[in-house]
Amino acid sequence: MSGKEPLKFGNNRGCNKNRLVIGGVIGFVVFAIVIGLAVGIPLSKRSTDEENLARAKRVLNEVPLIDGHNDLAWQYRAQAQNQVYKVNLAESLIGVWNITHTDIPRIQQGHLKAQFWALYVPCDSQYIDAVRQSLDQMDTIKKFVARYPDVFRFVTTADGIMNEFNAGRFASLVGLEGGHSIDSSLGNLRMFYDLGVRYMTITHSCNTPWADNRNMDNTDNTITPLNGLTDFGKLVIKEMNRLGMLVDLSHVSEKTMLDSLEVATAPVIFSHSSAWAICNHNRNVRDNVLLKTKENGGVVMINFYPGYINCAQEATLAQVADHIDYIKNVTGVDHVGIGADYDGVPRVSVGLEDVSTYPALFAELARRGWTDAELKKLAAENLLRVFKKAEEVRDQMMKDGVPPYEDHIAVGQLKNTTCRSGSF
Repeated sequence: MSGKEPLKFGNNRGCNKNRLVIGGVIGFVVFAIVIGLAVGIPLSKRSTDEENLARAKRVLNEVPLIDGHNDLAWQYRAQAQNQVYKVNLAESLIGVWNITHTDIPRIQQGHLKAQFWALYVPCDSQYIDAVRQSLDQMDTIKKFVARYPDVFRFVTTADGIMNEFNAGRFASLVGLEGGHSIDSSLGNLRMFYDLGVRYMTITHSCNTPWADNRNMDNTDNTITPLNGLTDFGKLVIKEMNRLGMLVDLSHVSEKTMLDSLEVATAPVIFSHSSAWAICNHNRNVRDNVLLKTKENGGVVMINFYPGYINCAQEATLAQVADHIDYIKNVTGVDHVGIGADYDGVPRVSVGLEDVSTYPALFAELARRGWTDAELKKLAAENLLRVFKKAEEVRDQMMKDGVPPYEDHIAVGQLKNTTCRSGSF
């Protein structure tokens, strides 16, 4: 005997068991790595991507994701002649319409909870029948909202958005895309507000008689600009503030942006624009305007269209995130939001093909280090703050006894009076 205790059978069995456990763990890790490599994704990245997406979806379940601009109403007009009851929005429209980014299944998949539906009519209706066409589009929006009452509810207030979110429904709002729709009439502006419009884009891609559009900033522009807002244009901004209607500065010239920010007493929005410093397109917002928007308390809602993201035919989700990061860095996180422009553009960025893809964008921002609190501001809280402040300004003006502005534009400022009768 060597003086050492002989190995007992029980201890030997324990060692064998440990070897089996360790071998099993190693085998699983090797298997997972092989599978990850087979699909071209490292295991650690796959896990992180899944975690970021899960986190994004959790955040979007805690606050209502609000998009500032969607042109579904225009698609109803272009592809269905506004015949809402001949199209089933509760089913996928992929393959039904030639180009479509929006339907109820994809809205729900994308965790979208509130939308400003764009009420848009073309610039060639100006001076002719823009008001009539705009009323038709308002009717279309109200019809498709009313057709799906278990999903959509029409709302007109910031509290209304939260009430519907808490009830598990989708809040539908309306933005009037283009000042030509009011035909230079403050009375028409008030009537659109009464119908439920809660923002107006001051111009589309054409001047009104009282405001310059973004084409005035083009180097090859041949039209004499108005130099921003005219005196009547400034009254339009004041009346919007009095009503509690958000002032939307997407589509307008830089001078119109600056004039509007000077006049406005409530925060403004850019319902679907991006950062000019990254893509030098006049639909985007320059740094000097971003800083003025911060002072004003407003919000820039990022557009997903490639032409405004990288000034090219194609763009990516990561490049959209670059615009969001850029504006956050210039203005702070309180002044950026989402305004994708779905169904209003012929192309969208890769990875953001339709309304089902919002969580992927929020997951990318989570990967870049955005906190939950910052993601919630981007999704909802910034726009809600702006909306509530506009309502507070309205209420204070009412309390102060500010009456409606009843001025009329001078007939001489109108380029065409063929379809007008009377002195104003």
